[in-house]
Amino acid sequence: DSERRRLAALDHLVDGDMPYDRFGFSPQAARTAFPLFRALYRFYFRVSSEGHENLPAEGPAVLAANHAGLLPFDGAMTVVDVLRHTDPPRLLRAVVDRWAGTLPFVNVFFARVGQVGGTRENFADLLDDGQLVLVFPEGMAGARKTITQRYRLQRFHTGFVEQALRASVPIVPVAVVGSDDQTPILFDLQGVARRLGLPTLPITPTFPWLGPLGLLPYPVRYRIVYGEPLCFHERFGPDAAHDARLVQHLSQQVRRSVQLLLDRSR
Repeated sequence: DSERRRLAALDHLVDGDMPYDRFGFSPQAARTAFPLFRALYRFYFRVSSEGHENLPAEGPAVLAANHAGLLPFDGAMTVVDVLRHTDPPRLLRAVVDRWAGTLPFVNVFFARVGQVGGTRENFADLLDDGQLVLVFPEGMAGARKTITQRYRLQRFHTGFVEQALRASVPIVPVAVVGSDDQTPILFDLQGVARRLGLPTLPITPTFPWLGPLGLLPYPVRYRIVYGEPLCFHERFGPDAAHDARLVQHLSQQVRRSVQLLLDRSR
């Protein structure tokens, strides 16, 4: 009953009698999908989390997390965790890779449960609406890390820092422990992947030997840790978004914060 009330609290995101908001989010679709993700959260990944006091109770913010595991279960579990540990309940809107937006059915499903295509316009509009936005600054480089790079963050893209500065919002570093272990990648055949138009072509202990089933994650235990917000906007202001060197420096600071959380939480 408590979680039904939390889901019902998201109805305000849709205006009037519209079935979904301008990004495609449908409260009804979220209610339909939630039992599956709740089961994954509680029984498959057995998620624990801490640092909830660092999640803003209201207003916009950017959550910057590490990324791993091929399939975005780390994002899904973080969305569920934020919904369960904010009061009033808040829907975390993940900015998904543009490649995912080209996949039939998958792109519609992502939109209906609240996730948004990774464009600058969508990112800015979400922050203007006062929403929480989840980003994975490593991009696909994080999702396809091999076992020799486990829990070692790849280079961060800088666009999320620019958006946070322009919108004058804090950045909350997030560490997701477990996703690096859910699909151990032995090799990534990037050359073949490029020829096939794919972002990655992994070789794992189960893929491609078991076909698509080989991409399913192992039932590892997740731990999500939210760090103290980084309020760069209070020091530098919106105009700093145009300073490429400063933005790169601040992005590296966020990367160090996430890496430190990971190292402390493993």
